[in-house]
Amino acid sequence: MLDANGLAAIRLSIELSVLATLILLVAGTPLAWWIARGRSPRWNWLRVPVRALVSLPLVLPPTVLGFYLLLALGPSGPLGQFTQALGWGLLSFSFWGLLIGSIIYSLPFVVQPLINAFEAIGQRPLEAAATLRAGPLDAFWHVALPLARPGYLTGAVMGFAHTLGEFGVVLMIGGNIPGSTQTISVLVYDHVESLEYAQAHWLAGGMLAFSFLVLLTLHLTQARKAA
Repeated sequence: MLDANGLAAIRLSIELSVLATLILLVAGTPLAWWIARGRSPRWNWLRVPVRALVSLPLVLPPTVLGFYLLLALGPSGPLGQFTQALGWGLLSFSFWGLLIGSIIYSLPFVVQPLINAFEAIGQRPLEAAATLRAGPLDAFWHVALPLARPGYLTGAVMGFAHTLGEFGVVLMIGGNIPGSTQTISVLVYDHVESLEYAQAHWLAGGMLAFSFLVLLTLHLTQARKAA
């Protein structure tokens, strides 16, 4: 059965996943729109490098990303010096440090579906909106966003599930502090390291079932929309 540490890890992981996903959906929208539909000749050359940078966490080992984030958030790092100058202290080994790491590592899982959705819209719906005297902002809110809804659903589900199960980055940045930075995946590792396989089964089995249900729901929803 789950003990107090297990319940605290579940609560922390859910809070972290929800907050990271919401931030990524909001902050990722203008980024995805610019990558998918940016037409400024002055900045077009940046689209491919930025898209590659967004996708970097897909191929970068989590411990590598976590290591450099730990250095950046540390007392000698630029972010660490900035937060100390503001009187916030260090964000490493704290919930907010976990949040920064989760946002960066889950970035492609949210932004890439948004890019695909915006690219799939095509030019014709926006041109039709322009002929009806809709401005760029009106066309975005009333035409592009509704048409991109499947991308937002996919991005939200994938971002939440990926953040919930992340291990390497959160361990490097947050360590293993019960009730503060100990997430589900870190606690599973902790149980296995202590040969507490029964407790590890409860958490790992729950994550396995949850991940399967999330992916099943996503595929069923996509199949229903395609039918």
